[in-house]
Amino acid sequence: MRVLVIGSGGREHAIVDACVRHGHAVSCTPGNPGIARLARVLSSAQDAASLAELAVNEKIDVVIVGPEAYLAAGVVDECTRRGVPAFGPTRAASQLEGDKAWSKAFMMRHGIPTAGHQSFTSLGPALAHARAQTLPTVIKDAGLKAGKGVTIAADHAQAEAALRDIFTQEGAGAVIEDFMTGQEVSILALSDGERYALTPPSQDHKTIFEGDRGPMTGGMGVVCPFPVTDEQLETIRRDIIEKTLAGMRAEGIPFRGVLYAGLMLTAQGPQVVEFNARFGDPEAEAVLPLLNSDLAQHTLDAARGQLDPATVRFGEGASAVVILAAPGYPAEPRKGIPLELPEAPAGTQIYHAGTAEQGGQLLSNGGRVLAVTAQAGDLPGALQKAYALAGQISFPGAQYRRDIGFRLSLHRD
Repeated sequence: MRVLVIGSGGREHAIVDACVRHGHAVSCTPGNPGIARLARVLSSAQDAASLAELAVNEKIDVVIVGPEAYLAAGVVDECTRRGVPAFGPTRAASQLEGDKAWSKAFMMRHGIPTAGHQSFTSLGPALAHARAQTLPTVIKDAGLKAGKGVTIAADHAQAEAALRDIFTQEGAGAVIEDFMTGQEVSILALSDGERYALTPPSQDHKTIFEGDRGPMTGGMGVVCPFPVTDEQLETIRRDIIEKTLAGMRAEGIPFRGVLYAGLMLTAQGPQVVEFNARFGDPEAEAVLPLLNSDLAQHTLDAARGQLDPATVRFGEGASAVVILAAPGYPAEPRKGIPLELPEAPAGTQIYHAGTAEQGGQLLSNGGRVLAVTAQAGDLPGALQKAYALAGQISFPGAQYRRDIGFRLSLHRD
């Protein structure tokens, strides 16, 4: 099968890797140096029409869209118009991620459990509401922020500063939410709009510093699977995944692609923190190495509305991801740092998240630079392998958390 993966980060590297494992001819645009070792990297303008034309010209069997911005730009819509199957939601369906105010209203319409909230399109009413909130309170930028754009405000001054920052942008919106307590977990559903298959649950670590301190990032590490009870899983299926897919169908915008449910396991049951409309990053780097079945075939089946959930099979082991980030991340990451990578041993991968190559030298080229991933029979074993490999990478000034898995007491020796 001829597969085109769109994107340039660690998630796309993991998607390419999963497709190549099953013998498919994979191309990627814009790609990165790690992807180039596995697949053809194609040069193209990155607007929706140009990417759809590229898929036609390359006789692509299925397009897999990685980042959310491409979904919001209508890449799936453009591919569909040209008769190319594309895995991902349409522009309209991707509102579940791209417009948090719309997403929250959708959840309320369809009885999907989530935190109490109010949405705002101007600063004054948002400030007045925030001042009346019980602390801590959660301030979210309503637009696409690549996994960031969230402030857990411990005092009213912090909430006000976050809102003022959001409303410096023209056309901005904000959502102010009640703070939820519990374990946070992500479950991804591969769906054809009606049928779906769940990935193993995983848990990301969002803040830059150990102990969940510091500013939010796009994600600093993942453990998978994260334990949920049978009762919790049934609630997630019935009250969140199935209600969401049914609600999208009822509103005339069926969701095909990856429905990412970011959840809080509260004392009242699982509740939605946020929906994303694509594979999580770095969750994909943890989940996809555990996939035993054929990702490319699943994406084609889903794009055609023909997914057979029984064919989606994951292994029994565990996976862990440790992100190596550039100095200065997330505020002002330093680029151009020389990188030297060891050969990844069996059961490990080094996914390129933000790299470039110049004159044969691999360089850092983003905030999150590398996703060091490992699989083992259990989570402590996977973390030990991931940290051992991370320690062999020459990356001056790298930031990485040494407590991935700490919420389950999976500390590294």
